[in-house]
Amino acid sequence: MKIYANAPKHLVAVDCIIFGYDIHDKELKLLLIKRGFEPAKGKWSLAGGFVRENESLDQAASRILLNLTGLKNVYMKQNYTYGDVDRDPGARVISTSYYALIKIQNIDQHLAEINGAHWRPISRLPELIFDHSQMVERALAELKNQIKIKPVGFELLPENFTLVQLQELYEAICQRKIDKRNFRRKILSMNLLEKLNEKEKLTSRKGAWYYKFNLEKYQSFTRNGFYFNLNV
Repeated sequence: MKIYANAPKHLVAVDCIIFGYDIHDKELKLLLIKRGFEPAKGKWSLAGGFVRENESLDQAASRILLNLTGLKNVYMKQNYTYGDVDRDPGARVISTSYYALIKIQNIDQHLAEINGAHWRPISRLPELIFDHSQMVERALAELKNQIKIKPVGFELLPENFTLVQLQELYEAICQRKIDKRNFRRKILSMNLLEKLNEKEKLTSRKGAWYYKFNLEKYQSFTRNGFYFNLNV
């Protein structure tokens, strides 16, 4: 017996806000697709889809991300649920947004091309369908808060990076300049970066030392009450 047989039926969807950082352009970017069906066919959209009967919201978001980028086990966080009655002209659709942080260089270019996916700078986004701009704005605000209290920014960088590159990432996300001395003092004082015996020499004659984030040390520190704080 179907207990809720007479209850109203709605469609449930997820939308993925996929952030990537271009270390060469020094810009935070968003992965968008050209919508291939009505309504709003041919317009810019977030990657999304309907939740299948046999999967959770998290599983649906992971499936969509995998099909678009070829990536598994990336940083992904549920952000907000959008349920305005008329948000989608096609039907009554309730959508939960997720934001993901990926390394641009790791994306499967073939899959991206098949799906018509393109990276667009956060500072120059095209008009998006429905309430997708609102989703992006809310997710970006959450990301700005998260990078101050958790080391999630390292999800966007190559494994080895310089302090200059790390600061440029934070500036790209915060969309403002950051004081160099204050930033370096704070990040180095937490003892989470491992200095490598290698320099980046493409951008300066002297070169800058490479570092890597020590996840094991961070997890150990956290278990002992450590609090990440990079509010600069």
